[in-house]
Amino acid sequence: MRRILSMIEGPLRLIWGAGAAAVSLLALFEAPTWDLFRAAVVATEWGHLLALAALAPLLPGWRRTRAGQVGGALGIGAALVALTPLLRALPVAQALPAQLAAAFGPPPPELGRPAPLVAADLLRGVALPEGEPTALIFGEADGQRLDLDFYPAQGATAPAPLLVVVHGGAWQGGDKSEMPALSRYLAGRGYAVAAVNYRLAPRWPFPAARDDVRAAVAYLKGRAAELGVDPTRIALCGRSAGGQIALLVAYTADDPAIRGAISFYGPTDMVYGYAHPSNPLVLNSTEALEFYLGGPPERLPAAYAAASPISFVGQRTPPTLLIHGRRDELVFFRQSQLLDAALSAADRPHLLLDLPWATHAADFNFSGPSGQISTYAIEHFLGTVMLNVEL
Repeated sequence: MRRILSMIEGPLRLIWGAGAAAVSLLALFEAPTWDLFRAAVVATEWGHLLALAALAPLLPGWRRTRAGQVGGALGIGAALVALTPLLRALPVAQALPAQLAAAFGPPPPELGRPAPLVAADLLRGVALPEGEPTALIFGEADGQRLDLDFYPAQGATAPAPLLVVVHGGAWQGGDKSEMPALSRYLAGRGYAVAAVNYRLAPRWPFPAARDDVRAAVAYLKGRAAELGVDPTRIALCGRSAGGQIALLVAYTADDPAIRGAISFYGPTDMVYGYAHPSNPLVLNSTEALEFYLGGPPERLPAAYAAASPISFVGQRTPPTLLIHGRRDELVFFRQSQLLDAALSAADRPHLLLDLPWATHAADFNFSGPSGQISTYAIEHFLGTVMLNVEL
């Protein structure tokens, strides 16, 4: 048995090192397929853990065989590559507090995070408060029940500011229960949070999703006293397709109660998105847009304009925080750059948080580089816009 183990030990080290090297390369290069895209999220947001795993071929005895030596060398190379996202995150974290202060004003008196990026939390995880949301039904449309998960503000002694969260899923999927860590964290920091479901395409094309989120906001304002919510302090936050919906609702409501909007990697210009599709092996964005808007832009120009948040930027546009990975394969970084430029031209308070290492859904790991940095930015943003009516 010992002889057999000694025979396979070298090849096993080689296989492990080669596999780690292959996965680590996804931290540098765009993923060509959907499955590899998901692996890329691991490589970019758990790269620090991947680096540790990549060193396994260096366990004692790795020099005994040629295969073990090659496996060890590959493991070292993989670890170095896997650490590049974290190394690229460090200057972003260092610059972020000053950028937020310049865009929205000084931070609130108490932030839950001591810094944008805490090294220990990469390993132990960001602590989250206990507690489960309450499911509420806020309406019905076309026989479809509309519901939300409500996270009450913990420890609140006065009506709490409200954040409405809109899930992603290419307008065709997803659910209010996705990625609840941010909602739980903010509830523990004194915010009421409502994660909203909406009708999905293609059965219910635009503007169904927009209208459902509008209805959710109206419902929450109507029950504000009962829910412990301040109906004059509301912000919206969405991921991917939900980012587009959140921005659109915030920009078109003409409601002073909506103090801000947050978009994680959301489309902002639907015509641009159609003209610059993503790799169909990762996501068929052309099909997703046609399902959502009912067809191509040459046939439905009004729908594409009405669904584009960039169409509604003006002097009354609420403060905006855009969070986007520069190497996003699904919704190109250019989408947030376009809105960033429009907000600058309109002289509206905003910040584009540029995550150079990150891909789509980078905040899936709440304790990873993107998760920590975006959470710090969101808490600063909410703490300022909810208090400053002049922004």
